[in-house]
Amino acid sequence: MRATNLTLLTDLYELTMMQGYFKNPTNQTVIFDMFYRVNPCGGSFAITAGLEQMIEYIENLHFTDDDIEYLRSLHIFEDDFLEYLRSFKFTGDIYAIPEGTVVFPREPLVKVIAPIMEAQLVETAILNIINHQSLIATKAARVCYAARGDGIMEFGLRRAQGPDAGIYGARAAVIGGCAGTSNVLTGQMFNVPVLGTHAHSWIMSFPDEYTAFKTYAKMYPNSCTLLVDTYDVLKSGVPNAIRVFEEMREEGVKLTHYGIRIDSGDLAYLSKEAYKMLAAAGFDDATISASSDLDEYLIDSLKTQDAKINSWGVGTNLITSKDNPAFGGVYKLAAVKDADSTNFTPKIKLSENTEKVTNPGNKTVYRIYSKSTGKIKADLICLADEVFDPDETMIIFDPADTWKKTKVLGGTYELHELLVPVIREGKRVYTSPEVMDLREYCLKEQNTLWDESRRLVNPQKVYVDLSQKLYDLKKNLLEEMSEKALD
Repeated sequence: MRATNLTLLTDLYELTMMQGYFKNPTNQTVIFDMFYRVNPCGGSFAITAGLEQMIEYIENLHFTDDDIEYLRSLHIFEDDFLEYLRSFKFTGDIYAIPEGTVVFPREPLVKVIAPIMEAQLVETAILNIINHQSLIATKAARVCYAARGDGIMEFGLRRAQGPDAGIYGARAAVIGGCAGTSNVLTGQMFNVPVLGTHAHSWIMSFPDEYTAFKTYAKMYPNSCTLLVDTYDVLKSGVPNAIRVFEEMREEGVKLTHYGIRIDSGDLAYLSKEAYKMLAAAGFDDATISASSDLDEYLIDSLKTQDAKINSWGVGTNLITSKDNPAFGGVYKLAAVKDADSTNFTPKIKLSENTEKVTNPGNKTVYRIYSKSTGKIKADLICLADEVFDPDETMIIFDPADTWKKTKVLGGTYELHELLVPVIREGKRVYTSPEVMDLREYCLKEQNTLWDESRRLVNPQKVYVDLSQKLYDLKKNLLEEMSEKALD
């Protein structure tokens, strides 16, 4: 992606609308919000990711001669519009919630403020990039939570939906908490740990299992994890692995990063039996790694069964988020300002589906933390010019069930604004942290959630409230439009 011009990574209707705006100039500056409506995988939160790639896309946004000629060949774009595109660049502002942050439905993850043609063009790519990486980071966070502190290795590249999904999915998985990835290109591009052992084919290519293990151990004595389920885990694989470990010990090799991996069968039973055998031979500190179509629910079940597994390899179900393969983020117009105006006019989208009615206006998001616990009390979507004093008592309420109210006493809470500027007048003003630093930040972010909101099944909802000012604005717009519909 870093070397690729993604300007035409857009839906055709973005370009046809751009030509419509070009032919019927309004000189409008607009605000679009990118947000999602439902948490993935039945959880109570999501992890935002993909911001760095979104910024790179914006920085590299331009139409090449080849792009122009291709659009001309479609016979739907006029010459004057195509000539305009030759000098096109993004000149607006973008605000975003940093990668690795815990986020909730309906709050803007990205806010675009730009001339209408520019804001329209970037819609598809922003959704593509943020939706995918946020989905995989969220799934990874769930998997890592289920592992209760054990290391998770991401190794789904061969099952990912194409190279980009494998590369950037692995990046997002590490942000979400994975210790590393099998994807070497991701490791090179983003300076994250690359991990792996060997395949069954390695064992099968030797005359016997012991010889295969012994050869591998001689090559990689400081990273020796042996795959023990090619033939029979307990009768062949583990005994041969123990034999090799004993020989390494006798040869004076310091056994540090070593162990076994089980890729099939009853992982709970096999791991417990394998541990007994390893411990009896003096290798109770050996890593027991498991793979085989794992996800957060199976890992949680295996932990409950006291499986003796302390390292997990998760592939298909993580890199594809198999049970919830789409994030569902949307990009909606929130406000419009004409060239001769100094103020934005809020806009609202109506729908017979209540959850699809948008929040109007130029907004920001504040997170309310309890001073005593450091945990999240609620998020507050408000208008961008609103100011709050944490020394004053605040009344917050559920915007759907307004009778649900909470009094937050002054001096007991802290406020943190989530949206930060990343693009100003078309130029980057934000430096993305390294991926491993984002991983650490994400782990800290998740610790601001109550345990009840992190559980895998039926988690407690985290409230996202509207400020009174925004709520009144939304209510007035709805009533105004309802009155017009009656005329």
